[in-house]
Amino acid sequence: MPTLALLRHGQSQWNLENRFTGWVDVDLTPEGEAQASQSGRLLADSGVPFDRLYTSVQTRAIRTGQIAIEAMGQAWLPVTKDWRLNERHYGGLTGLDKAETSARHGEAQVKVWRRSYDIPPPPLAPGGEWDLSQDRRYAGVAIPATESLKDTLARVTPYWDAEIAPALKAGRNLIIAAHGNSLRAIVKLLFAVPDDRITEVEIPTGNPLLLDLDGALHVKAARYLDAARAQPLPLPA
Repeated sequence: MPTLALLRHGQSQWNLENRFTGWVDVDLTPEGEAQASQSGRLLADSGVPFDRLYTSVQTRAIRTGQIAIEAMGQAWLPVTKDWRLNERHYGGLTGLDKAETSARHGEAQVKVWRRSYDIPPPPLAPGGEWDLSQDRRYAGVAIPATESLKDTLARVTPYWDAEIAPALKAGRNLIIAAHGNSLRAIVKLLFAVPDDRITEVEIPTGNPLLLDLDGALHVKAARYLDAARAQPLPLPA
């Protein structure tokens, strides 16, 4: 019976500054590094023999995963990085202060952009400060101009089906260090969460969610390893 650990990256600098981050490559704060290290200790204490770490290609997720496996005493674990595990692209909101954006556009509109399942923010204009078209990580990738959670799920799902699910079905125990929305997409897949409920699912930073799966990848048990910082989970399908 495979085990999957979902680990949202620790606090980033833009988390601290309350800015929309998306695909911008922001590093961890010292608090985020401490959260990643604590995550590794919790994963080690779980007793699960993990086989591989998956991350996005964004620094905050990569470093969270690396710090965690070092704290586990398993820095040797193989690591696979893929852009399809990136955070949701926040389009034209990228880089903006969340409070100032609410004041300018109204809290109701910003809530729609942030929390609706299928309504994306305005697109990011090309050629600006956050345009990633020349970033070598995304060579050959059709970089989105904006994404809803539905769009994020649409890019995560093929990668899950082709790469992650087969490894789990082969009995491998995996860690995925990624982002609030890419992990929310995986939770939607595993728990079969309805569209109108998935945006209610909140995954705390730096707190591993341990999922025990059966051979068909149905969730048999789920728990956050730091119970004091746990968030409600949907019921298994």
